[in-house]
Amino acid sequence: MQLERKIQERGETAVQLKQLLVNVNPTQVHAPLDLEISAVCYDSRKAKPGCLFVAISGFAADGMAFIPAAVAAGAAAVVCERVPETDVPYILVENARSALAYLSDTWFGHPTGELKVIGVTGTNGKTTVTYLIKSILEQTENTRVGLIGTIQNMIGDQVLETERTTPESYELQKLFRSMADAGCGYAVMEVSSHALSLGRVDGVDFAVGVFTNLTEDHLDFHKTMEAYGDAKAELFARCPVSILNRDDPAWTKMRDHAAGTVYTYSTLDDRADLVAKNIRLKSSKVEMEAVIGNDICRLELGIPGQFSVYNALSAVMTVMALGIDLHQAAAALHNAKGVKGRAEVVPTPGCDFTILIDYAHTPDGLENVLRCVKGFAKGRTVVLFGCGGDRDPIKRPIMGAIAAQIADYVVVTSDNPRTEEPGEIIRQILEGMKDTKTPYTVIENRREAIAWVMDHALPDDVIVLAGKGHETYQILGHEKTHLDEREEVAAHLEQMKNKETME
Repeated sequence: MQLERKIQERGETAVQLKQLLVNVNPTQVHAPLDLEISAVCYDSRKAKPGCLFVAISGFAADGMAFIPAAVAAGAAAVVCERVPETDVPYILVENARSALAYLSDTWFGHPTGELKVIGVTGTNGKTTVTYLIKSILEQTENTRVGLIGTIQNMIGDQVLETERTTPESYELQKLFRSMADAGCGYAVMEVSSHALSLGRVDGVDFAVGVFTNLTEDHLDFHKTMEAYGDAKAELFARCPVSILNRDDPAWTKMRDHAAGTVYTYSTLDDRADLVAKNIRLKSSKVEMEAVIGNDICRLELGIPGQFSVYNALSAVMTVMALGIDLHQAAAALHNAKGVKGRAEVVPTPGCDFTILIDYAHTPDGLENVLRCVKGFAKGRTVVLFGCGGDRDPIKRPIMGAIAAQIADYVVVTSDNPRTEEPGEIIRQILEGMKDTKTPYTVIENRREAIAWVMDHALPDDVIVLAGKGHETYQILGHEKTHLDEREEVAAHLEQMKNKETME
């Protein structure tokens, strides 16, 4: 039982500091170990009398600067990496973020000890794989399954909004506690490279780690692909079981870091534990035979594209490692639904063109979805995309080149420019398109770009709105404004119909 709940049930107001520090390993303690602590917090605005304030540093501010505010609000002690200038009991640690994770784990009673936690990492496919695993487990294990990821967090069927792929460690442990208390037997989570590098998942007991792929992304943070891969590989050093995509060159790095049993899946290498044969890519689904040893089973997933083959293999291999029979897993996979913003077909009644929304915001993601569409489109493959501001600029010309090489027509627009000049981002994208003959149009305003591409669609075109996916906003400067591409399509369809009526 977590300390927070013990306090409530016994009517107490605090626990002793030494109870919280059991897994922290401080370098120095300048506070009474019997000091009573009423709460743990890392945001000085949420500090209250008796709390233990952890001074973590963000990307824009030093957490030490907020110690005076926390003390003024009544903090009983602080955890920090340097001696504070404010007169307050303090605990020194090497890494305040990691300390927060272990403190939070202890505060909430080590909830992952009551769950089987499956962590999924990789550049692309994480969201879909977590949803597939959740769906299979719920159908085969008759238990509630928690989910933590990019689109939303879930406790069984209950949906909770999320702001980042992997929450800060305090919110993460609180969420795990809620899952365990709600009777969840499993928790499936996307584990970002940021979360691994910043210690957000320290203290989490993972049962299984899953690797999808490694392609260019987040180099604004990690600087090099080597460092990015090393961050991802850290997950497998924490897992007794690892599930790896043997077709991705980075799988050996993940294998070399793996602490326990390794299982692999593949479409190319018969040495893998689970191999897909006789793959059939269709406009609305993928079909294949899954081979494991002498056992052969037909798999079908109602999400098109070669990437869906890998997502299906990843999910099936994972649940098999958890003890579920291949044929049971296959039957459950057949019933699994698509994920919002992942190769999502947008209703366009009465139109002779098709619109897909996909979260593809990396070079590999964009290439995957465009090749998928190329495989079934009867008309042109048209892509509308941009690149995020204040994020890895290296991938912008790469994505421009990929769009021009695969698509038949390209519309370059904005995608969360944030504090960067939208025109400059677009210029960098166009650098990658200058040596191609693919026709393109530039429309900076994304709402206007969507209307334009619909107005200029030809019969049998498949239009891919790439980059936003599940997102329902556009970030300009520091302001987040509402922008749901589904709503934009529906609204412009109405305008198109009204115009036809008038004519």
